Amino acid sequence: MAIEHVTGGTETPGIPPSLFAMPPGMAIRYDQPAAALGDYVTGYHLYAASGPAAMGLENWFLPGTANVRVTLGAGPIAVSIGRFKCDPLPQTSLFGPSSHAIHTVTNGGVMIGFGISALGWSRFFSGGADRYADRIVPLGSVDAGFAQRLVATLSAVRDEQGVKPALDAFLLGEMGPPCADEALIRAVARLVTHDTPDAIAEVAESWGISPERLRRLSKRHFGFVPKTLMIRSRFLRSLVPLIEAKGEIDYSNIDPGYVSASHFLRDAHAVLGTTPRRFLHAQTEFLVASLRARAAVLGSATQALHRL
Repeated sequence: MAIEHVTGGTETPGIPPSLFAMPPGMAIRYDQPAAALGDYVTGYHLYAASGPAAMGLENWFLPGTANVRVTLGAGPIAVSIGRFKCDPLPQTSLFGPSSHAIHTVTNGGVMIGFGISALGWSRFFSGGADRYADRIVPLGSVDAGFAQRLVATLSAVRDEQGVKPALDAFLLGEMGPPCADEALIRAVARLVTHDTPDAIAEVAESWGISPERLRRLSKRHFGFVPKTLMIRSRFLRSLVPLIEAKGEIDYSNIDPGYVSASHFLRDAHAVLGTTPRRFLHAQTEFLVASLRARAAVLGSATQALHRL
């Protein structure tokens, strides 16, 4: 692969380059997938770091959908998702759907990846997403041919502007036929992102299916039962504005689904392993920049809130 110098940013009209400003030696980039992939791939991302400051660099990322990632010219990378640890990260990896924040320690290099929605999971992978929930595995252990073809595709790319068209062509060629439950998967996705107050049993009844079938479908394609997905979305809708705000943390504007600030803080401990205040004092430079850039290019700050 010939990508060595990455400037980051985007060619998307109307988005100022300042949104992608990073410290020297660091760069981020987001690209919108082709329209035909929009419901299946949540976006393309590229992170790059070089120089002395890139050694032992710690960062945090928020939980979200499954992701496929490829590292290029990278030093050792260690990743933790809750109690799960992956050290070193394989060159090609599948990050399963996550319900915990993701902590990384990197040592320079380039990482290219794409998020996979629940609908995308049904078109690209045959096994249940719950098998990989809050875990990372070598992509080759899931689909060796897919991993080999992806590496070959990216190895032919010569600059960062070529990543999007290469991934568009690759993923369009890899996408399988529609899943028989595609309409239900879409309905669950809308339920999760809108965080409706209805009980799962009531929702299932209105759809003409049993709560058990709804839970099975959700675990297979989303990685978690609907309740876990809804808690994740509600928490992220509250946390992202706190991350983006300046000054003292104000809990008065958290999601109305929370009955109190203490209710929100309990979820924070479950998702982040700490309080929002302590989390925001950790190494979140890449996180803050990626939330800002992702929202500008892809329409939502996090993959977990990606709407179909």
